[in-house]
Amino acid sequence: MQGTSKQQLNLVWLKRDLRTQDHLPLAEAELNGLPYVVLYIFEPSMLAYPDCADRHLRFQFQSLQAMQQKWSEIQRIPVLFHAEAIEVFNWFNKEFQIQQVFSYQESGIDKTFQRDLEVASFFKSQNIQWKQYQRNGVLRAIQNRKNWDTKWHAYMSEKPLLNTYSAALNPSFFEAFVMQHPFQVPSTLLIQWSQKEAQLQPGGELHAWQYLQSFLNERFYNYQFHISKPAQSRKSCSRLSPFIAWGNLSLRQVYYASKQKQVIIKNKRPLQAFLTRLKWHDHFVQKFEQACSYETKAINKAFDDLKASNNVHYLEAWKTGNTGIPLVDANMRALIQTGWVNFRMRALLVSFLTHHLDIDWKLGVYHLAHLFLDYEPGIHYTQFQMQAGTTGVNTLRVYNPVKNALEHDPDAEFIKKWIPELSKLPTQLIAQPWLLNPLEAAMYQFKIGEDYPAPIIELQGKHKTMVDQIYAIKKTALAQTEGKTIVSKLERPQKLKTKTAKKS
Repeated sequence: MQGTSKQQLNLVWLKRDLRTQDHLPLAEAELNGLPYVVLYIFEPSMLAYPDCADRHLRFQFQSLQAMQQKWSEIQRIPVLFHAEAIEVFNWFNKEFQIQQVFSYQESGIDKTFQRDLEVASFFKSQNIQWKQYQRNGVLRAIQNRKNWDTKWHAYMSEKPLLNTYSAALNPSFFEAFVMQHPFQVPSTLLIQWSQKEAQLQPGGELHAWQYLQSFLNERFYNYQFHISKPAQSRKSCSRLSPFIAWGNLSLRQVYYASKQKQVIIKNKRPLQAFLTRLKWHDHFVQKFEQACSYETKAINKAFDDLKASNNVHYLEAWKTGNTGIPLVDANMRALIQTGWVNFRMRALLVSFLTHHLDIDWKLGVYHLAHLFLDYEPGIHYTQFQMQAGTTGVNTLRVYNPVKNALEHDPDAEFIKKWIPELSKLPTQLIAQPWLLNPLEAAMYQFKIGEDYPAPIIELQGKHKTMVDQIYAIKKTALAQTEGKTIVSKLERPQKLKTKTAKKS
């Protein structure tokens, strides 16, 4: 925009908050009175980062399209950019007189944190005010977790914000702006992101609310009973995690709606269990907010010395669902196709990778980040290290995939769905097909190593090397000192209990 007088403008920078309701940055932009542009930046450096997957980008794009459709009557859309954030804001600053930028705080990886520091420095140098608001119940710049629970409940108990919108931005100016900006998303990417994957949950507020309502209307009744069942949990769990991770719903919207439902039902236990897990969500994100090194380093420095054999063939078999251990493979194949398995099955995958296959957790962490449609850094990396045993303060859980299959998939419903080649076997053999004797193999026309891979390891005793190492390190002075620091800084105040290994 040429001339001595630049158009005054505010910006709303969307990140993991792709919705139109309970959105404080958007509300503040409306109240301010200046025309404002809502923008979303697909940053090439972030798209190339090892935690980013096409399914994440597709979900984001679907969510942005949903916002555009909802705002069509007031001629406002989220404007998409394909450039580094600093390039986008520098261009805005040259073309317009930017007064304020509104956004939510992002509890992201170190790369996004460093990006934000660079952007903040630029804004300060140009006298642009950047207002960042609290995202969900996560608090910035706290030193410990004292009073965190009280503040979390206070925030979640507030009624979600009802956003209202006007056509404050001149349509002709807006359309010209959209057409002229130099950072258009390449058409090849837009075409790629427009393609739907039938077995992945679609993004957007409408889909998010449909999932929430179906959960609160009927699906929650078996929440407690099915939460660890790999097949039944696909229906009885809320399945809201992708919508929360990418901000189609705020956690407060989910909490508030669930509390309202809880008031009018007799059996309150299922929803109380669900509400507890909503708090766990922010509990782990809060840990990451205070220590994003969870992504790349053992949070307990003593475990930097943990040695692993890192067999590349084992790693590839784990990644592709071809370990020969049915429950492990079924979960990996389900993830590849649908982007979701329940919490216990995620923990089992990490435990098997680290404790049974003796592989460094860092070699698997980005693979699962890619597969999880609901990838939330604050949960992903903190949980991965907890399950791998590198925190030094959590109970060490070694998940037995056969035991879990027999207990949580007794009819082999889940395994048969994702490994149909095992369907010809009787149910009692599906969890451990290597027990098939020659007579049974002939009877069922099934051969281990041909119809389905032979186990890459023997389950009994294989995890002993890694687990023994973890126990030995936990006893060291460094591990215990580090553990005390972790508890005092990152854990909610409570009496530290003695932690022991648990076979799950």
